[in-house]
Amino acid sequence: MRRRLIQSTLAVVLVVIAVFGVSLVIVETRTISNSAQERVDSEALRLASIVDSRLLGAETVNGEILKEQVTESRYAVVRIPGERRIEIGTKPAGDVIRSTTNGEEGETVTVEEPRSSVTREVGRTLLIIGLVALLAVVAAVLLAIRQANRLASPLTDLAETAERLGSGDPRPRHKRYGVPELDRVADVLDSSAERIARMLTAERRLAADASHQLRTPLTALSMRLEEITLTDDLDTVKEEATIGLTQVERLTDVVERLLTNSRDPRTGSAVSFDLDEVIQQQIAEWRPAYRSAGRAIVSSGKQHLQAVGTPGAVAQVLAALIENSLMHGGGTVALRTRVTGNQAVVEVTDEGPGVPADLGARIFERTISGRNSTGIGLAVARDLAEADGGRLELLQAQPPVFGLFLSRTPPPKKATDDAPTVR
Repeated sequence: MRRRLIQSTLAVVLVVIAVFGVSLVIVETRTISNSAQERVDSEALRLASIVDSRLLGAETVNGEILKEQVTESRYAVVRIPGERRIEIGTKPAGDVIRSTTNGEEGETVTVEEPRSSVTREVGRTLLIIGLVALLAVVAAVLLAIRQANRLASPLTDLAETAERLGSGDPRPRHKRYGVPELDRVADVLDSSAERIARMLTAERRLAADASHQLRTPLTALSMRLEEITLTDDLDTVKEEATIGLTQVERLTDVVERLLTNSRDPRTGSAVSFDLDEVIQQQIAEWRPAYRSAGRAIVSSGKQHLQAVGTPGAVAQVLAALIENSLMHGGGTVALRTRVTGNQAVVEVTDEGPGVPADLGARIFERTISGRNSTGIGLAVARDLAEADGGRLELLQAQPPVFGLFLSRTPPPKKATDDAPTVR
């Protein structure tokens, strides 16, 4: 590209020099020739005027007197009737510029100048024009190189940026070049880089969320399968298999919800559901794990609460809180339900040391963890709660109390015994 820009600029300059240079040479040559002829004509008129004045004054006219009146490089001949002609200077050889003038006393004055003087002056003019043209060509080349670098370098940078995007490096450069068209391309590439970065972040987040959210159901399912392998009681096998099938269905629901949230986190399928049923389901699933750890999990509080949300999502939030207590807490884990205003609250607490003071509310941020864990579980749980219009909060740090707030559906009013009977 640089070569083409330089060549095109140089070609334009050469065409301009050729057109205007040739015209200027022709005009200057004619001007110099006409100027030389005018000088010779003026010299002849002046010399004839001098001869006339001396003849009228009866003064002597000879070469010695007229020699000082003729330019050194010129040759003059004065012819006076009845007298010998007078020659002044040296007769030039070759082509000459000649001018002949007749005086009032009948004399004839002829002045000649060698055309070589005109040729030399034309040559000097051509040399000046040539030097100017050469300077113009050099300036044009330098300007073309500068413009080529100004345009080619940004294109090279943009190509490198596109190559980086293709290789998986979506960092925008935010570099501009002062050329509107190139800056527009840079804007588009930076916007694309930001979109690609967001997409990659979303994909990584989905992978991390899926890994974390699927781990708990898979762990519970594997425990059920272990129970089946360790028992010979057919009824126990059927019971554990039934629970395992239920967990597989919930696992399918988790996968579908993760995919739905990855497309649009605000997409929800909130319905009115029995909160006790979800809590008892989670207690039943996690009781074997707590029994293996020598700990207990219990529930208390207000019963028969109807909440608004997605049962699968609420189950995942509770599972994250229960697993968090299993990993980081201690003693008995209690799930308490209560009502505040128009909201149903599920509190999850344990007898462990609680949340460190330096973490506080930051416990819900991603990659934030009190111990060596992923730091994803509570962040995902809060996202799931907010997607259904609820919220997840740390109500107390020590001992730890997490509260899941859900919109509550009031129970339908029952008909009293005094109500009239419709027949």
